[in-house]
Amino acid sequence: MLRERYSKRAFRHDLAGLLAVPLLVTASIAQVSVPSYHNDRQRSGHNIEETMLTLHNVTVKHFGKLFSQPVDGYIYAQPLYQQDVILANKTAHNVVFAATMNDSVYAFDADSNTGSNAQPLWQASFINPSRGITPVPTADVGCSDIITSEIGVLSTPVLDTVRGTLYVLARTKESGQYVQRLHALDVGSGAEKFGGPVVIQASVPGTGGGSSGGIIQFQPLIQNQRSALLLQGGLVYIAWGSHCDAGAYHGWLMAYDAATLQQAAVWVSTPNGNRGAIWESGNGPSGDASGNVFVAIGNGTFDVNNSGLDYGQSIVKLSPPAHGAFSVLDYFTPYNALNLDPEDMDIGSGGAALLPNQDSGPHLHLLVQADKEGTVYLIDRDQMGHYNPHNNDQIVQSIPKAELGMWNSPALFDNTIYLGGSGDYLKAFSFNSSAGLLSLTPASQTANTFGYPGTTPSISSNNHRNGIVWTLDNASFKDNTGAVLHAYDAGNLAIELYSSNQDPARDNPGPAVKFAVPTVANGKVYVGTQTQLSVFGLYPAPEASSGVTITSAPTTNVPQTGSN
Repeated sequence: MLRERYSKRAFRHDLAGLLAVPLLVTASIAQVSVPSYHNDRQRSGHNIEETMLTLHNVTVKHFGKLFSQPVDGYIYAQPLYQQDVILANKTAHNVVFAATMNDSVYAFDADSNTGSNAQPLWQASFINPSRGITPVPTADVGCSDIITSEIGVLSTPVLDTVRGTLYVLARTKESGQYVQRLHALDVGSGAEKFGGPVVIQASVPGTGGGSSGGIIQFQPLIQNQRSALLLQGGLVYIAWGSHCDAGAYHGWLMAYDAATLQQAAVWVSTPNGNRGAIWESGNGPSGDASGNVFVAIGNGTFDVNNSGLDYGQSIVKLSPPAHGAFSVLDYFTPYNALNLDPEDMDIGSGGAALLPNQDSGPHLHLLVQADKEGTVYLIDRDQMGHYNPHNNDQIVQSIPKAELGMWNSPALFDNTIYLGGSGDYLKAFSFNSSAGLLSLTPASQTANTFGYPGTTPSISSNNHRNGIVWTLDNASFKDNTGAVLHAYDAGNLAIELYSSNQDPARDNPGPAVKFAVPTVANGKVYVGTQTQLSVFGLYPAPEASSGVTITSAPTTNVPQTGSN
């Protein structure tokens, strides 16, 4: 099945069985964390343990915005979630983390904003204006495509729920100097851990853009860290691209030891060429069960087919670090890469999603990726195909014009891949596991389209039941009229369950942020905006609890949580 085989908790409840008679359930059941961008290292975008939100109760009558929390800057990063966090005062909370472009990280109670929860549980700030430490002014990078006036925390952090650590990449300007640092924050207090933070510094051999004496130095001003962080095998992976293709930039990938914050490896996508950003519209490097890492690379020099070292316009598979370096294990580059490059139609405009390992069929390990031309690529991760100058027949499947153009990433659920192109409908392409192929046309699609930059969906379900596709329409990110949260039946996208526009006075999430992605966890949906974190859920909202409380109640106003 096209779903990740996650380990299950030993103690589970089926709410469908509990609600066979009129009951009121106030519980936090089979709780799940969302520790990284799109839920997991495979970037599936799927929470398969959502027991509260169903096809029946996600309606404007029973579901909407519950509350919001103000923040001090734009939230580009996807909100992350961890249950049962023990704070410094020994109280336990379900916590949602939000990072802003003003170099702040907030920890909010995930379930309420009343009483003591009206304030952040803690807030970490990486600036000190009185000492000349500020976020990087957008004017300094010369990129008009960044709507906010400051650049602080742009990428999605990553949680280590075992160590209780949140890893964050923050950028600052300090008395005229530009600095990037990796922070490791205690989830209960926001305090720095492991002797952090550490300053990002690196150099590699190369004769490419910006090199001097055969060495390329990492440039903290021009290297844009948009791509989400990845935690895998005890390492934190961080990738960089550019601002508006300005300056002598390259795609950088680095790994840091999660326990010591020591740098473990460095790789540059175009050491003897130019550009090659790893930005992925906010998605991050993907990881497989063997510890390999997959990155999608944007416009840049490509010469690997001629014994070069430059991987522009490619999807690259890298080994876990060894002796301070990554090894390239495999790659794919589309046949028309050299034509795509001057038109800024890069293959790296979204991130790769790794399909779960198949039990049978012609290809057991697959990934899916789409580009700015709207071509969808299905690639065997064990034999990626390299470069064929004539066509893409060496890969599993290539579907041209499947979408109008992708500045976003796919999500996966039950043998279906969901893609939301720019100016296009959100579409569901079915996956035939026996043939190992995607449908050439959508199995279903939404009635509405999504303006630029399109949408990266998130999916919730209770295993195979109650599949819901959640999307944000962020096309208003320049005019500030507000993002729109949509929910669709995953089995038929033509069925819209809910839209925040159905009751905009109550449910407007706040002004939209380009590339923002909703987070779904334990009956709530979290949306980051320019000014606030908005929390959506059921009316009346189920209260968080360490157990299950069941009492008799009238059948009216009881959210139906049975299977469908």
